[in-house]
Amino acid sequence: MRNFSCPNCGQQLSFENSLCLSCSSSLGFDLPGRRLVVIPALAPVGDGKPEQGHLCANMHIAQCNWLVEQEGDLCASCRLTQTRPADDDAEALPLFAEAETAKRRLILELTELGLPIVSKNDDPDNGLIFELLSSERRQVLTGHANGVITLDLEEGDDVHREQLRVSMGEPYRTLLGHFRHEVGHYYYSLLIIQPEQRQAFVDLFGDPDADYQQALDRHYQQGAPEGWHECYVSAYATMHAAEDWAETFAHYLHIRDTLDTAAAYGFASPDAAFGHSAETPDFDRLIALWLPVSWALNQLNRSMGHADLYPFVLPAPVLEKMRFIHQTIADANKKGTGLPVP
Repeated sequence: MRNFSCPNCGQQLSFENSLCLSCSSSLGFDLPGRRLVVIPALAPVGDGKPEQGHLCANMHIAQCNWLVEQEGDLCASCRLTQTRPADDDAEALPLFAEAETAKRRLILELTELGLPIVSKNDDPDNGLIFELLSSERRQVLTGHANGVITLDLEEGDDVHREQLRVSMGEPYRTLLGHFRHEVGHYYYSLLIIQPEQRQAFVDLFGDPDADYQQALDRHYQQGAPEGWHECYVSAYATMHAAEDWAETFAHYLHIRDTLDTAAAYGFASPDAAFGHSAETPDFDRLIALWLPVSWALNQLNRSMGHADLYPFVLPAPVLEKMRFIHQTIADANKKGTGLPVP
């Protein structure tokens, strides 16, 4: 995440700000420019007249500060949500806003990585769509199926999420983590398309066509195999090759975004940041930067009496899987398969 500031007065701001805390300027986030801008005037275009900017129609209901061209439109992130709570659902709407806030961070990172983001409304076969629903009144299972990512909004409730994290023996559980995991499933179908890619996947992760239900039943009956820490980033990753890919993909996004933020604030080398050069950063360089940063973050958390911020170990087999993901994304960008945000 970049270091944002008010273009009017220079006040340091957060990605989520819609109002400058110093000069009270109204602000909006411009995705193509990756910047906060003062509304209504944007940078001059064409004949020099200021372009008019409007905030997303979900500004109030989802706390969305992203810009749109026409008043009343939804932004590039909000348009990807197909199903959400009703306007009169007072219990679910705050959780919906939390989920959309996390999703905007996801969409920005995917954009920075050059990954294709196309709505299912525009591409029914290969597109992406989100269904954000609360299990308070119905059964909702967080997951991915054919480009549809479903998220149980109750995951936005701190007590509910923490109870699940503890009961499932997980060291980490967040809304953003869920999104990164589920979108990993989606990108498998887009990125692993060539025979040589599939064979490399099988060599690293296992058979993606192995019976999923059997693997699921086995995992919840027997748990992770002994010594799983030596080859997997999490216990859940041991369940099936598809879950190993999604878990590793999510951790790759964790690392890239956190390093980008660390670079923006001077805690890591600038070459860890997105867009530092036209070339994809070297994977070994990224990991060399990540290890001291994650160690320092864990120590800072301990200084505040919290658990480690990144409570994971990255053994050599996990790094090789992550390297494969890194290279697959880089190859897709070189071939021009990345598509613009709709």
